[in-house]
Amino acid sequence: MIHKPILFGGLLLASSLAGIFARSVECEFSLPDASGHQVVLSDYKEPRAIVLFFMGTDCPLANLYLGELERLGKAYDEKLQIIGINSNAEVSRETIAKHMVDYSVPFPVLQDVDAKVADQLGATRTAEVFLLDEKRSVRYHGRVDDRFGYTYKREEPRRRDLQKALDELLAGKEVSMKETTPAGCLITRQHSEIAAPKVTYCKEVSRIIQKRCHECHRPGMVGPFSLLSYKDVKKRIDMITEVVNERRMPPWHADPRFGHWSNNRRMPQEEIDTLMAWIKAGAPEGEARDLPPTPEYEEGWVIGKPDVIFRLPKEVTVKKDGVVPYLYFTMPTNFKEDVWIQAAEARPGNRAVVHHIIVSGYDPSKGRRESGRNFGVCGMAPGDPPLILPPGVARKIPKGAHLRFQMHYTPTGKEETDRSEVGLIFYKGPMPPKGIARSTGVMNTQLKIPAGDSDHEVKASYTFREDVRLLTLMPHMHLRGKDFLYRATFPDGREETLLSVPGYDFNWQNTYRFAKPLKVPRGTRIDCVAHFDNSKDNPANPDPSKTVRWGDQTWEEMMIGWVGYVKDAAR
Repeated sequence: MIHKPILFGGLLLASSLAGIFARSVECEFSLPDASGHQVVLSDYKEPRAIVLFFMGTDCPLANLYLGELERLGKAYDEKLQIIGINSNAEVSRETIAKHMVDYSVPFPVLQDVDAKVADQLGATRTAEVFLLDEKRSVRYHGRVDDRFGYTYKREEPRRRDLQKALDELLAGKEVSMKETTPAGCLITRQHSEIAAPKVTYCKEVSRIIQKRCHECHRPGMVGPFSLLSYKDVKKRIDMITEVVNERRMPPWHADPRFGHWSNNRRMPQEEIDTLMAWIKAGAPEGEARDLPPTPEYEEGWVIGKPDVIFRLPKEVTVKKDGVVPYLYFTMPTNFKEDVWIQAAEARPGNRAVVHHIIVSGYDPSKGRRESGRNFGVCGMAPGDPPLILPPGVARKIPKGAHLRFQMHYTPTGKEETDRSEVGLIFYKGPMPPKGIARSTGVMNTQLKIPAGDSDHEVKASYTFREDVRLLTLMPHMHLRGKDFLYRATFPDGREETLLSVPGYDFNWQNTYRFAKPLKVPRGTRIDCVAHFDNSKDNPANPDPSKTVRWGDQTWEEMMIGWVGYVKDAAR
């Protein structure tokens, strides 16, 4: 194998197509820490191993790995020194210092101005590690382990790559797996503008970002960082390039061949081409006079000021890492009479840690069997808007009903607290309302997914007994969910695919809202077909060796095709 040497701040490293592995030579670099003090690598003389961990202040995956690095630091004590390196452009030393305090980072973090060390090492992502031996040569490069990815989180990793390499290194053995592929945010490099740019942020790109990104990427919303300003966007253009070209962002999973949706987030190819042309040109800002009007975003409640608010009965503490089982909370409404609502919004107390909320209701005055039947109120999931019903349509909450919150929390790398709430706006139109909003779940609770099966099919059907108009469709599965399809068979025998989700992603509980309510006559059958991947090739699979059955928790499974619809009120 032919190696080409590269210079690492006075260190000669060897690289190859397979990875970056140094020859046995001494190394040295000097970078400022968060306080501005210069740190020289040779200051660390005693540790037999050093881990260089490339970081980002707002990369969720890098933050999640802080707990594992803290554990390794304690386990190997004086044998190991961990050093964080932040190579992202446009990140200030003050931001790095604040991040260290917020996340209790237990090791020094250095600022790699102009990404010189990252370039010389060949680092491309945050959460990427380089393991150096006593001669400060690279012996392992890649991920910490396989616990976290772009679409999954596991309670425990299947392989602790960094720890395995450390054990072999400290035992004087050859590292058996020298390189793995890390998952994390791309490190943003500086980009130089070209002369006479044709596309600028102010004139073209700002409008695309407003339309496609502001829904989630603004303060107080689900996005981990804001994209409201030119500076916000510029310092993340490398990651934007990747996620847009791979169509991971904006999040939209419906097959474009079927259905027309009012909340379609899919970015047209011409917008992608414009965005990529701008980035290739060096991300020029342009003239401020070309900016579109500044959007006015609702502060607080999206639905407006609620008529009544119900909060979780207590504050919830969420651990800093691992998997948190669904939590359930119940509270009475104390409504003395039936209530009709026009809008409802489940609002996280801490959006950083709340993945989704499902608020349902039940009537405790009914018999034991009936009281267990929940009715839907509203929900919240990443990127999904609150319930706002069309004019003249309302949803009923019976007097004396209780509300039930299902809370799904996702750790962020530090201990968090939350006290979420739901707000209701009462229907104030003529009574009774013209349309009654309802929902039903087309589900198969008897599913049984064999261990190792990569394409297990589950079906369910529901037939409407009255004329209705469909408002929304929302497929729901857990971590083994692979794809989901809705098909309608009308009384005249005609079939129509209503929605196809070929790449289901549990992280985005999308509700697909019809651009125009779909009239469905009595006798129409809705068939739902889902496939599950319970194999080892599914990186999100908690345990491919187990047969999986129905259950609320994420390591169990569900198959529900939620259908939101309107029936005309009897007059």
